[in-house]
Amino acid sequence: MKRLAPDFPFAPAKLSFFYGWMIVAVSTVGIVMSIPGQTMGVSVFTDHLISVTGLSRLELANTYLVGTLVSSLLLPRGGAFLDRHGARTTGIAACCTVALTLIVLTWLGPLSLGVSSLFGLEGSGVAAALLLTLGFMVLRFSGQGMLTMSARTMMARWFERRRGLASGVSGVFVSGGFAVAPLVLQFLIDLGGWRGAWWMLAGIVGLGMSLVILVFFRENPEECGLRMDGAPQPDAPDSAVSAEAERSDVEASSSPPEVASSALEPSFTRGEALRTARFWTVTLTLSLQAMVFTGITFHIVDLGVETGIGGREAVRLFIPLAVVSTTIGLLSGWASDRVPIRLLVLCSVALQTVAFVGAGRLGEGPFLAMMLIGWGAAGGLYSTLMNVAIPRFFGREHLGAISSIQMSCMVAASAMGPACLAAAKTWLGSYQSGLLWCCVLSSAVFLFTLASGSDSR
Repeated sequence: MKRLAPDFPFAPAKLSFFYGWMIVAVSTVGIVMSIPGQTMGVSVFTDHLISVTGLSRLELANTYLVGTLVSSLLLPRGGAFLDRHGARTTGIAACCTVALTLIVLTWLGPLSLGVSSLFGLEGSGVAAALLLTLGFMVLRFSGQGMLTMSARTMMARWFERRRGLASGVSGVFVSGGFAVAPLVLQFLIDLGGWRGAWWMLAGIVGLGMSLVILVFFRENPEECGLRMDGAPQPDAPDSAVSAEAERSDVEASSSPPEVASSALEPSFTRGEALRTARFWTVTLTLSLQAMVFTGITFHIVDLGVETGIGGREAVRLFIPLAVVSTTIGLLSGWASDRVPIRLLVLCSVALQTVAFVGAGRLGEGPFLAMMLIGWGAAGGLYSTLMNVAIPRFFGREHLGAISSIQMSCMVAASAMGPACLAAAKTWLGSYQSGLLWCCVLSSAVFLFTLASGSDSR
């Protein structure tokens, strides 16, 4: 499959500003457009899906669990596809897949009846569960997985010295977009029903975002005749080198044409990266956060009732969480260009532990503050570590393949979070007990990061 020409429909090198900042903008939009495949994007529709399928809440949660786990197993292949065919092709394919999946899911009721009749099943419950599992698998793989990964990896390829700043700026708008997403989705449901809402989202993502990707996405600065961070060309400090001449230099060099790495930039293969402690310190930190915070989000209403603040008040906590997250995201992005990544990882794990303790006792002021500060700050560090750590440690040449393993671990962990906390309440009597056990996991990750020493600079 041939990549789209970097000069189509315009040449970034001819613009009067560094195109990397446009990449930050469109990457941010791409990440926000993945919301239909994210947990918060699906959760708004759960009651409607329960009504149309007749499944219980537990049965619906199990279809989501299985679909998400299977999607995580497919992501490594998706990462290899991203490295081979580029962010533009991958992003457009992901958007079209998200849109098609949403449209098919609007026909869930008739499809369930048709499958039940075709295979002679009693009732449509089994067929609905199978169709939902398949739908969730495709939606999670294309939305949360491939669309997010193509946007993040493309942005990382355009910056080096300013990668943290770019991540922080993007994180502010991503956090804001995710914070208001449930309200926007509920507005669309009120406007056109749940099926109409999914049709509208299919048009926005499938047509609108695909067009944005086609016009504005670019793989890396080198193919556009530019350099990372907008640095001047070394042989022409006072004038810009033409895009055509720069591409000729890149093609003639011994570096791969996809990413012409500098002599100082690391270049790890996926296998080499997986054998390092630094990969696993970051991946375990992000996976633990994805698991526990997804579990808390999934059970937030019940957790609010258990801890005495009530379900409605618990849901309102996401607004102050977003404020803390955006602030820390911007600061941590700035700091990541100046301090070791290992320090940010340690801070993230420590803040997660604070949040786990606080979340179990939301009805008490000091513990509520612990949850808001810990979760919000860890959420701000999350985007920074996602965008900065892998390219800094391992380079850009195999960024998609390496990031896909990390994303696979995180998606699998997020799938297990709701089930683990539900099991904790069933077997241990409360969410608080389960969250305290999560502190044991975070302590283990913290100690592993400390013990990894210089390998996680």
